[in-house]
Amino acid sequence: MPSSIPNKRIRKSPAARRAEIVAAASSVALTEGLECITLRRIAEELDVRPGLISHYFPAVEDLVAEAYGDAAGAELDELLPADRGGATPTRHLARFFARAAGPEFDDISRLWLNARHLSRYRPALRDRVAVQEAAWRDRLEALIREGVERGEFRTDDPLVAAIQILVVLDGLGMLVNSADTGDDPPAVRRMPMTTAERELGLPAGALTPADTN
Repeated sequence: MPSSIPNKRIRKSPAARRAEIVAAASSVALTEGLECITLRRIAEELDVRPGLISHYFPAVEDLVAEAYGDAAGAELDELLPADRGGATPTRHLARFFARAAGPEFDDISRLWLNARHLSRYRPALRDRVAVQEAAWRDRLEALIREGVERGEFRTDDPLVAAIQILVVLDGLGMLVNSADTGDDPPAVRRMPMTTAERELGLPAGALTPADTN
C-alpha cells in the first residue's frame, strides 16, 4: 500500500545552502570564468530559483568575489598546506613546486589571471584578490622563515624571498593561455625552482628531488 505521506524536500540550513551556492559558483569560475557567474546561471546549476541565490547574495559581485576566494583558498591548502605532515621545509617546498607544475592546476592559474583583470573594475573582487595574495605571501614567508631558523635556508629577508618566488610563479602562470605551453624549454619551467634555490642559498637541484610525494 503506497504511503499517503507526501515526500518532503530536505530543508538545508542557511550555512549549508550558502556553502552550496559558493561551491557551484566556484566550479563555474574555474571551468568557464568569473564573467559567467550570474544569479540565473548558478540557480540553473543547483536547480533552484534565482530568487534563492539573490537571498544569500543580493549583489552578484559579492558571489563572484566569494567564488574566487573559495577556489583560490582551496588551491593554497592543496599546494602549500600549513600542516607539513612532518616534512622538512626543503622537502615541503620541493613538493609544492612538483604539485604546482601539474596540468591539473591550469584552471586555477587561468582563474588568477581572470580575477586580476576583472578586479580593476570590481572592488569586491579586488579586495578578495588582495586577501588571497596576502595569504600566499604569508604562508610561503612562514615556511621560508622556519627553514632559515632550522639552518636549511639562507636569506636575510624571508618576505622578499617569498615575494620573488611568487612573482616568478605568477609570470609562468601566464603561459597557460598559450596553445604551445607544452613546448616551453625545461629551463623556463624550472625558473620558479631555480629562483627559490638561488634566493634561499640552496644548491642547484635541491628542490627537484626524485621523489616529492
